Amino acid sequence: MFTQLEKIIINTPGTRSEILVGQSWETVKELLPESGVVIVTDENVRRLYGDKFPKVPLLTVSPGEGSKKLEVIEHLAEKLLEAGIDREGFVLAVGGGVVCDVTGFLASIYMRGIRCGYVSSSLLSQVDASTGGKNGVNLGGTKNILGNIKQPEFVICDPAMLLTLPEQEYLSGLAELIKTAIIGDKELFDLIDRSYREILDRDRHLLTVLVAKSVNFKASVVSEDERETGLRRILNFGHTYGHAIEMQKSVKHGFAVASGMELATDFSFRKGFISLDEKGRIINLMNKFGLLEPHNIPDDQVEQLILHDKKKTGSDINFVFTEGIGKATVNKITVSEVIDFYKKFRDKN
Repeated sequence: MFTQLEKIIINTPGTRSEILVGQSWETVKELLPESGVVIVTDENVRRLYGDKFPKVPLLTVSPGEGSKKLEVIEHLAEKLLEAGIDREGFVLAVGGGVVCDVTGFLASIYMRGIRCGYVSSSLLSQVDASTGGKNGVNLGGTKNILGNIKQPEFVICDPAMLLTLPEQEYLSGLAELIKTAIIGDKELFDLIDRSYREILDRDRHLLTVLVAKSVNFKASVVSEDERETGLRRILNFGHTYGHAIEMQKSVKHGFAVASGMELATDFSFRKGFISLDEKGRIINLMNKFGLLEPHNIPDDQVEQLILHDKKKTGSDINFVFTEGIGKATVNKITVSEVIDFYKKFRDKN
């Protein structure tokens, strides 16, 4: 089946980023400068696709969150120097969310900033991590606490690359797709809900449609609020609890966010923002795809993890609630209320 290419533009002050959904990743050669290019990838992606990479210096990191640390950035920067990369250089990420995060951060600080682009190989990265310019690394047990915003010149989202993803990686990305639907696109939520079999079968045409819908929504948000001073905060739905669960339980990002969305959905219901029916629809959809796993973070650890959340300001936190499928709101509530709700939810379940 023919897959339609969609070009989505993110315009922010001084930058223009093109997201190419449905385009073959091998066409990246046409988008690169003639010289001064280095590729960053991970061992898994290199094994699968490395023989088709452009013939430029290649830097490889270990797969997974363990590579999101300053030591890795320092090592990669040394390799850029050795390769003779100067301020006209270009760094291409080929990989999932971790590779794009690391590469974006590297490009943003090397010689005070050089150009970059991404070939996004995972569903999580295509629907979320590679769009919007956020990058970062972890510090100890605190996720993404070091980083900044650096828009890639382009992102290629090739649905064919999703066919080689391990099942758990694929489902992890699906959680972020569902997040987008909950906070901003009821039609997308309904499409996911009625396309269970096609999604599990990784239908390429459907995946292109789903990714394009998600990226279009995120692009509209980022274009209005690149620095997350207002509207962009809604993209953090499920992430306050999700990041805590991810760091404490060492589970994949999407599964942790799904659990965070379950908590945030129940919290929204307790606050009177959504009906029992909509709460049920959201949680049932995540259960349908097997995204919800048990988490029982002890009191002292949940407090420490929530207190380190980037969205905290003083004793308050900007918490994202859903006001119904396709709508979200950000309310400033106390950190203690966030912690107390987790304890009540955990003890009830």
